[in-house]
Amino acid sequence: MDKDNRDDFTFAKLSDLKMPVTFRVSQLEGVRKPHPFTEILEKPELRFHGIQQAPDYSDLYVTCQLIADNKPLTIPFRTAFKAFRNGYTWNEWITLPIRYCDLPLNSQITFTVWDIAGPRSAVPVGGTTFRLFGKKWTLRRGKHRMILWPDREADGANETTTPSKIGTRDESGRLEKLIKKYDRGDLPKSDWLDTLVFRKMGEIHKAETAKSENLFLYIDLPRFDFPVIFSEPDASNVPVPSTSSATPVPTTPAPQAAAFTADGHLWAVVDPDLARENPVEDKHRRLVRSHRSSPYDRELKPNAKIRDELSVILNYAPSQPLTSEEKDLIWKFRFYLTRDKRGLTKFLKSVTWRDPSEVKQAVEELLPQWTEIDTDDALELLGPSTVDSRVRAYAVKQLSRADDDELHLYLLQLVQALKFESTASDQRSSRSATSAVSYDDSGLADFLIARAVRNPILGNRFYWYLMVEVSMEDKMMAKMYGRVVFKFMKILEDNGDERRDLMRRQGELVETLAKRARDLRTSKDPRPKKIEKLRAFLAEGKNNLASMPPLPLPLNARVNVTGIIADKSSVFKSNMFPMLLYFQCADGGEYPVIFKDGDDMRQDQLVIQLFTLMDRLLRKENLDLKVTPYDVLATGPTQGMAQFIPSKTIAAIVSEHGTLLNYLRAHYPDEGSVGTYGVEPGVIDTFVRSCAGYCVMTYLLGVGDRHLDNLLLAPDGHFFHVDFGYILGRDPKPLAPPVKICKEMVDAMGGVQSVHYQRFKSFCFTAFSILRKSANLILNLVTLMVDANIPHIKQRDVHEQVLGKFCLEMTEEQAIEHFERLLNDISPFTVVLDRMHDWAQYWRS
Repeated sequence: MDKDNRDDFTFAKLSDLKMPVTFRVSQLEGVRKPHPFTEILEKPELRFHGIQQAPDYSDLYVTCQLIADNKPLTIPFRTAFKAFRNGYTWNEWITLPIRYCDLPLNSQITFTVWDIAGPRSAVPVGGTTFRLFGKKWTLRRGKHRMILWPDREADGANETTTPSKIGTRDESGRLEKLIKKYDRGDLPKSDWLDTLVFRKMGEIHKAETAKSENLFLYIDLPRFDFPVIFSEPDASNVPVPSTSSATPVPTTPAPQAAAFTADGHLWAVVDPDLARENPVEDKHRRLVRSHRSSPYDRELKPNAKIRDELSVILNYAPSQPLTSEEKDLIWKFRFYLTRDKRGLTKFLKSVTWRDPSEVKQAVEELLPQWTEIDTDDALELLGPSTVDSRVRAYAVKQLSRADDDELHLYLLQLVQALKFESTASDQRSSRSATSAVSYDDSGLADFLIARAVRNPILGNRFYWYLMVEVSMEDKMMAKMYGRVVFKFMKILEDNGDERRDLMRRQGELVETLAKRARDLRTSKDPRPKKIEKLRAFLAEGKNNLASMPPLPLPLNARVNVTGIIADKSSVFKSNMFPMLLYFQCADGGEYPVIFKDGDDMRQDQLVIQLFTLMDRLLRKENLDLKVTPYDVLATGPTQGMAQFIPSKTIAAIVSEHGTLLNYLRAHYPDEGSVGTYGVEPGVIDTFVRSCAGYCVMTYLLGVGDRHLDNLLLAPDGHFFHVDFGYILGRDPKPLAPPVKICKEMVDAMGGVQSVHYQRFKSFCFTAFSILRKSANLILNLVTLMVDANIPHIKQRDVHEQVLGKFCLEMTEEQAIEHFERLLNDISPFTVVLDRMHDWAQYWRS
């Protein structure tokens, strides 16, 4: 650069930086305090924590992972063991297996500091998320001080809850910012004065650290001679995208562009208007779609080649965008496509919604004459991308053909779809009155209320889904859902229906149980004392719990309960101390329920709903895999109830009986059986079928964190999963197998060479093949839940996570071969020793 020109700015491009990402984990500063004695008495396991065993300096270690767009780019790395004496100082350099030039702009590194919590266990001391690029797209360099968010792992989401910097700045933070300026040469240097200043700053830093309540982790990043600016690779080096991309790219660069890229002194700048529509292309589109050609278009039919192209487009997944050429092709043959039920959603994506004449023809002429569409397409039209209320009303009309049982399966998502109605926000008045798009009420809320009034079972679920949304933090949406609840209750009252009073009593019952569950969870009593207090509370007459007038159970309105059996009720050992309640039914039976407070059960509710839907889809094809999903109902953002199925975890069965076969043999022996190992043939058949069902369903939903304590088996052979805290590919353990089947399950079938294991594989392949046909339905249901504020679904690319499991780009034979490879990978007799060791470690932990 020319030194005489003061406006010149010297920098380096990230795309030229070919070295691997490197940083140093330096030290941890702050005061760690041991747990109080009273807390240790309440939780005896705390005495094994490192802070209690070595109050001065316990054996801490740091894990770090590179993440972008909510996805990990590397495996987690951890610091080596180190014995600390005078402070937590690692000074360990870590090199990640990725180059700087390959980093996305929103790359961030998660850091979690861990302490020992006992044998083979650790607890997070705190976590923090560090963004590698600053606000001006410059790569960060030098020393950085990051605040640790106590007692939690670092959150790698784009909108992270554990940022490394917060708005408030203490004196140490102010001084360290000045040091950075000094290191960059932005402040003048004076040796004798600098010595005094740094000595004084050290004293201030020590005093600030001693009185601060926060812990800070320090890292060092490489210092480059010049600022490094984020830049994409040169356009000439980027491979040409396929026809499914959003915008077409020429296969050969223009001569002028080639001249630019050849000049090393020129640097490509990102054009902020790139995402906007090109006015020339817009004019071209209007000429191509000239409405004067409409009479001709009505009779237009595609030839064989174009028909194949249209078929490919109609088979696209709902999340796949259309190119401008594909949109024009759909528009050209729009009248021909009205007879194809798959074509409507693709046609509506092809409409230019800011063009009044196009909108008018699409909504007023073509939409009414389109053939009836399937449920999955109707659900897609109720998503956030559909704004015009007339299109949404059409989708509601199509849904009205579904019976109550089918509607029950989609009710959770339809309640979420109310958020996307134009009447849900107060912005209607600010919208342009001249817009061609209609923002009227689509009638979805009225439709759901009418069906809920007609069917008590449906109405009960509808009421509780609404009540959860009313309790959420989003006040505007809570107000909208409140209006729906009021309208629902008003209609019930006007009809003289006693259900309004029953729902009020349900609310009082849930509130009473939630308060008791909260008290038990927060009390310091040992578990036997908690059980004693719970039973006394339930038996006390003034609480009206031991005996009550018949009341539909909120969890399952088909069951009328008349009280809770106090002597049978109990409290589980887990962290939240959930209550086990045995309800007395009006027909003389019993209905055991688990009631939890302090735990978000909406994710479990969603997974069980999708399991129930998949089971119904399989039964439609005459495949009964004995999948019996238990009922789950979230009654609030942090509380809910679940049906209790008498069963045992595989861990407990192995501990007590040695094998699963011994457990089944103890309950359903059949000494004369041939080929079922002394167990009744029906029980083995149920076990094989249910294993296959859950194996496929947990794979498709990406259920993680599977271990022998959340795999359960009932005495009659019904196998099932519980605890769905990790879904859509999330798993706290590395190297987690995508298909969840453990050695104990395979052994119970007689091993991988047995007839029963071959039947198990056959059931898996058939189920996988059937469910692939309904991939769009399952995808649309999951997509409608993205805005439900469920932590593991919120702000995640669910399309990619779900679609990848279905292997829609493969033929049916290829997909089944792919699934068989996944099954064989985890079969303990067909994997090599090191893989076998990995899986064994996974299932043990």
